[in-house]
Amino acid sequence: MSRIQIEALTKRFGKVTAVDRVSLDISNGDFLVLLGPSGCGKSTLLRMIAGLIEPDGGRVLLDERDVTFTPPRDRDMAMVFQSYALYPHLSVERNIGFPLRSRRRPRAEIREKVQAVAELLDLADLLDRRPRALSGGQRQRVAVGRALVRDPGAFLMDEPLSNLDAQLRTATRSQLRALHNRLGSTIVYVTHDQIEAMTMATRVALLNAGRLEQVGTPTEVYDEPASTFVAGFLGSPPMNLLPARVENHCGRVRVHAPGVEVPLWVAGDFPGRDIIVGIRPEHLVGVPPASPSPMFRGRVTAVENLGSDEVAQCMVGDAPVFARGPRPLGLRPGEPVAFDTTADRVHLFDGASGRRLVWQPEESSPIRSTT
Repeated sequence: MSRIQIEALTKRFGKVTAVDRVSLDISNGDFLVLLGPSGCGKSTLLRMIAGLIEPDGGRVLLDERDVTFTPPRDRDMAMVFQSYALYPHLSVERNIGFPLRSRRRPRAEIREKVQAVAELLDLADLLDRRPRALSGGQRQRVAVGRALVRDPGAFLMDEPLSNLDAQLRTATRSQLRALHNRLGSTIVYVTHDQIEAMTMATRVALLNAGRLEQVGTPTEVYDEPASTFVAGFLGSPPMNLLPARVENHCGRVRVHAPGVEVPLWVAGDFPGRDIIVGIRPEHLVGVPPASPSPMFRGRVTAVENLGSDEVAQCMVGDAPVFARGPRPLGLRPGEPVAFDTTADRVHLFDGASGRRLVWQPEESSPIRSTT
């Protein structure tokens, strides 16, 4: 296991800054997922950690040793690629053992380690086969085995499950999670799939246009998104985000917008400001439209059947709002709808920067933006 420290790492391609001063501290045994949309810089960042791309600024430290410009072969890291990168003319056994043979390890040692890795990954009965005779999931396990046999300090994985179908992705995801729990290895894993991030990671680092938006546990980034980008990226459907204004009305802070009236907390002197209010679809609870003071009031435009759940798309004022809950929700397109929630489920973001706002009543400026 190894600790990886990334300090202000930067990479530019011409006029495009692919990675913009990203800093991360990846602890021993961490399973860190680099998550974000296509083109956000996550694979470029991973390749700089691996030494496949030289940075234009910043440093990479491995167990406090500067390896920024150290060749990949001299870093105690193993890479698993999206394309598997197996040698088609070699058997599974020889594919797994290739890193050891290239280091001229004794044959007995190679045989012993390959057998141990094959049993760990349930490949012992496939050692004589060529890659073309394997399923996608088996090929991916061979690629993991080839990295594992080196016993590296860290594994770097670049969207390793993206070529698998949904069923194989689920099974292989469980195997990777179990493998991490068993070995306690440091893993840096790139994906754009939030399900992979939420189910496997000990911590998630969300990237947007080359910049780091938030780092935290899956629970933290989902329940306390640091920005509207994070809030809008995670979740299915993602968090509802509506332009609004927060003001003090009769001694109570309230959020209001067309179709929105949300009471929050009791406060004294409180300056009004433009904000973005957020609420997760699963946290909206339907109430009778004739209720005297629902927090959200609108009209249903569509209802989707997801099997166990339904998702209702509604218009609240001029903003689309999604509500998700167990089927049936009892809502029909064209009907009026009203929702309530609890104050602790309401998220506030700065209207200009999109950063999360936190309430600190003991300070002179009781509501402030997170950094």
